[in-house]
Amino acid sequence: MTAAAPPVDAAAHCAEAVRTQNFPAYAATLFADPETRRALLALYAFAGEVAGVRDHVSQPLPGEIRLQWWSDALSGADHGGVEGHPVAAELRHAIAAFDLPIPQLSQLIEAWRGDLYGDAIPDLAALEAFVGDTSAVLVALAARICQPQGEVPADLVHHAALAQGLTQLVSLVPYHAARGRLYLPRDLLALNGVTPEEVLAGAATRGLRAVLAYLASEAERHLAAVPAPSRPLRTALLPLALTRKTLGRLRRVEFDPYRLEPVSHLGVLWTYWCAARLGRGL
Repeated sequence: MTAAAPPVDAAAHCAEAVRTQNFPAYAATLFADPETRRALLALYAFAGEVAGVRDHVSQPLPGEIRLQWWSDALSGADHGGVEGHPVAAELRHAIAAFDLPIPQLSQLIEAWRGDLYGDAIPDLAALEAFVGDTSAVLVALAARICQPQGEVPADLVHHAALAQGLTQLVSLVPYHAARGRLYLPRDLLALNGVTPEEVLAGAATRGLRAVLAYLASEAERHLAAVPAPSRPLRTALLPLALTRKTLGRLRRVEFDPYRLEPVSHLGVLWTYWCAARLGRGL
């Protein structure tokens, strides 16, 4: 896919969208060179667009239509409408500049297409598959942007994505519950005597804490298995430093998942600086 460079205001639009919607991802891009940063911001803005579709629709069909627009944009069947959309225009520029594989971008769309229907996640394997279709795709594409020459180790992508994705799902339980969503394995909930209704109602039961502690331990296991990244890959993996910090907070005895305060913006920037400059936390 080839595309002329979109106007700078499209890049600014992506930067602002990521900054307001996903500050940790935005902060990580600050440690990249300008061209790499622009492509990363386009990728993260696109991820935010497709992941946020469900927030803007009350029924699956309108969501399907929105996601199909993105599928058409990736396939080139957009009939000229993409250049007027700043995120789509920037994404096309990033695809051309870094030879990003369309199938992986499409995989991200399909994962969120399935999420429109709110199907229950039956077990840990299904949860890991969902993380693989979302977080792992982003890690792999970000790594390709940061290290366009040479192969990115598959085990690095696998373990980094599961560590980051599982930690995010644990820490975002209040956010998801407030929107009527549940991304926790139903078998683990049942095993610990937790009903979906309790989670959605914001009940921080002992059983729910046990489920989240188990998922956090799985995230820690994957984090420990991430091989040391090359220097070019550090920018793509900076969120792992924040993952490590978040997991430390989750280890606290009797933590309340509905009262887990996010790390401040300054805290995110300091964590990333230590990781980028000193390799600390990676």
